[in-house]
Amino acid sequence: MTELEQLIGDKESTKMDHQKQTSLAVESRGLVKRYSEEVLAVDGVDLSIAANTIYALLGPNGAGKTTTISILTTLLEPSGGVAKIAGFDVVRQAGEVRKRIGVTFQDVVLDNDLTGRQVLEYHGQLYGQSKQERRARTAELLALVELEDAADRRCQTYSGGMKRRIELARALMTQPEVLFLDEPTLGLDPQTRGRIWDYIRTLKDQNGLTLVLTTHYMDEAEQLADRVGIIDHGKIVVEGTPRELIDQMGADTFRIVGQGDSGHFIEQVRALPFVQTVTTGDNVIQVGVDTGSRRLVAIVSTATDNGFAIEDLSVARPSLGDVFFNYTGRQLRD
Repeated sequence: MTELEQLIGDKESTKMDHQKQTSLAVESRGLVKRYSEEVLAVDGVDLSIAANTIYALLGPNGAGKTTTISILTTLLEPSGGVAKIAGFDVVRQAGEVRKRIGVTFQDVVLDNDLTGRQVLEYHGQLYGQSKQERRARTAELLALVELEDAADRRCQTYSGGMKRRIELARALMTQPEVLFLDEPTLGLDPQTRGRIWDYIRTLKDQNGLTLVLTTHYMDEAEQLADRVGIIDHGKIVVEGTPRELIDQMGADTFRIVGQGDSGHFIEQVRALPFVQTVTTGDNVIQVGVDTGSRRLVAIVSTATDNGFAIEDLSVARPSLGDVFFNYTGRQLRD
């Protein structure tokens, strides 16, 4: 047993005892946030996220993602409904919730005059960790995020990827039960994104953490998440595993752009027996079918017969991005 494990053993035992009392790491019922009579940001969100799960909350800009996360992390009080983290109410027991969560924000929040090591040690000190515990924890986390060689450099000298990694380490300083990651890889290069993905998987698999992440990268959610919830207009519009949601789209998906009487073309396409889904948005018609290679001629013929001129047509296996498009009817932007 390492020195750090000895120091935090009692703390972990207490966590495990409490976890036995609740099977859900994150839960909400009828969660509402109203800023004014005109602005309803969150409209009856229900969540049930089991412990040791990676949950991706997806949605267009302004859909309610950030407001929901802000309520769950005690930064905002809800206008209605109930939310709990590890069994503790986010309003009535906010202090207990804060002891059990870690958070990284979409915007980097670091004091550039501090070194990476100081960022971690000062955070541990704020949470009442002993000098011995925070030094041991700092060393372990610097190794985890591969910043040992840069630990004593000021954060102003760090690259964007290094800043993301030290923020992730900071969020882990207090041994959280639930880690909230808001756009954890935004703006990072593919190599650094891949390393962050590896850290996230390790945290779940080896540390038993529950992770709630928001992301605009569909491949990220598809690769990482055990479950996905898509939020739009303040409501969860669909939820499930990535595979369950993708399978609903059909075996193959046509993406069609054209000119003419699209309304009549869509009506006729919906009536075809092999068509499973039809959605529209941003001048794109998306058609889910059982087998793309066998249905191409029928789709083109239906367009020709109904005065719709196809300008661009592609077929591919459906992805989580197609699911998002299906339920929100728009791209991942305003």
